Amino acid sequence: MFRKILVANRGEIAVRVIRTCREMGIRTVAVYSDADRGALHVRMADEAVRLGPAPSRESYLRIDRIIDAAKATGADAIHPGYGFLSEQAPFVEACDAAGITFIGPRPDAIAAMGDKTGARQRMIQAGVPVVPGMDEPESDVNRAREFARSIGFPVMIKAAAGGGGRGMRKVESEEEFDASFAAAQREALAAFGDDRVYVEKFLDKPRHVEIQVFADAHGNCIHLFERECSVQRRHQKVIEESPSPILDEDLRRRMGEVAVRAARAVNYLGAGTCEFLVDANKNFYFLEMNTRLQVEHPVTELRCGVDLVRWQIEVAAGKPLPLRQEEVRAQGHAIEARINAEDPAKNFMPSPGKITYLRLPGGPGTRIDSGVYPGYTVPMAYDSMIAKLIVWAPTREQAIQRLQRALSEFVVKGITTNIGYLKRIVAHPEFLSGDYDTTFLARRAEELRAATNGELARVALVASAVYQYQLDKNRARKLEFAAQGAAAARSRWAEMGRLRALGRAGGVR
Repeated sequence: MFRKILVANRGEIAVRVIRTCREMGIRTVAVYSDADRGALHVRMADEAVRLGPAPSRESYLRIDRIIDAAKATGADAIHPGYGFLSEQAPFVEACDAAGITFIGPRPDAIAAMGDKTGARQRMIQAGVPVVPGMDEPESDVNRAREFARSIGFPVMIKAAAGGGGRGMRKVESEEEFDASFAAAQREALAAFGDDRVYVEKFLDKPRHVEIQVFADAHGNCIHLFERECSVQRRHQKVIEESPSPILDEDLRRRMGEVAVRAARAVNYLGAGTCEFLVDANKNFYFLEMNTRLQVEHPVTELRCGVDLVRWQIEVAAGKPLPLRQEEVRAQGHAIEARINAEDPAKNFMPSPGKITYLRLPGGPGTRIDSGVYPGYTVPMAYDSMIAKLIVWAPTREQAIQRLQRALSEFVVKGITTNIGYLKRIVAHPEFLSGDYDTTFLARRAEELRAATNGELARVALVASAVYQYQLDKNRARKLEFAAQGAAAARSRWAEMGRLRALGRAGGVR
């Protein structure tokens, strides 16, 4: 087993990895930028190494500095978390060259699944169903437009080199295709350093369902069921749950088998996620494979009673998976909500700043993964997510009730968060019914925003009433003081008059 692991990430995922390492008796090394000098993951690790200035390209994306930090501290393995360098094949190759174990898949698997069009071709060869679309990236807008016309609008334009909603555009008609194509290219270049994009068919009322897979170096590959990820805003997941309200046992089994087949097609190692779209007729199509741990992995952990980070570490150290497919059991219902430092009333503008007060929810079946604390300053330089609230209960109805209760207990002051927005989502009839799709938040945007504005109006009304009360109270106090002063003055004049009268009577001049 490893003696010391460097965690090449920040925030809640770095804290989460450090906790498992501590349970396993493994020492940890944190890395940080200047913006994260006082971060929780830095405080929790056994050692910490500065990488550079706040911008990630000068710190968390610097392969050379991370490798140097591992060498300097004697770390024999690196855990990448998610994001940053977690899906960069050159980073794995640099770890190999330095004699340091990368806790994740091999570089060829990352490269194979990192190129989205190449991954589509591999999946087709493996007999995995894919959404109708291009098999090769396209840089010429005219050829791309012609292809879109051939498969019919609406279509999706997607970045070939990345995921997570970056470089992605839905195009409703041919008239808006050119502008959307150029915008997707610009965003893909900014996010991934690669402006290649491709076109695929947009499915009607799609559900976004992903399957957690895990493979070891001994030929074992299993899945740990699904996560429903259809509550999305601008292709970014907001709430995830498991099991999916739409899947029956037959569909769940078939999707799990396809996900395992996809992982085996690239000789996968470690934790990965196959993402699918499921249409209204319950046909499912492969979207992409994320060759890392997902943000929403705690949902699977709570349902299956496992520690996926421990599994990652053990598999990277050469151990076999602890369970066979037939031994994997899932119980109850789990839901995760992402707590972000952002203002829904201002188009979800980031809300960095100092957290002056923090009260975290607790109670049965309630888990918080967070990297913040009272007095912590949320930096502007990185993703706005500050915590994840995950709940488990025997049924979906009870899990939703537990999530609603936990959200009502979650208090953050000093910055603006999306907690109120999340409360409205999980109380909405469409979410409660389980009959929602990836267009849910977009279709209900005005309704949810109206609720946001209504809440702000109520807060403003209360604040105005309190302010007026204070003004009236101060005014009354001033009048009282003035009256007391006048009475005192009258008393003094009366006393002086009395003394004069007595003086005259006694002949005093």
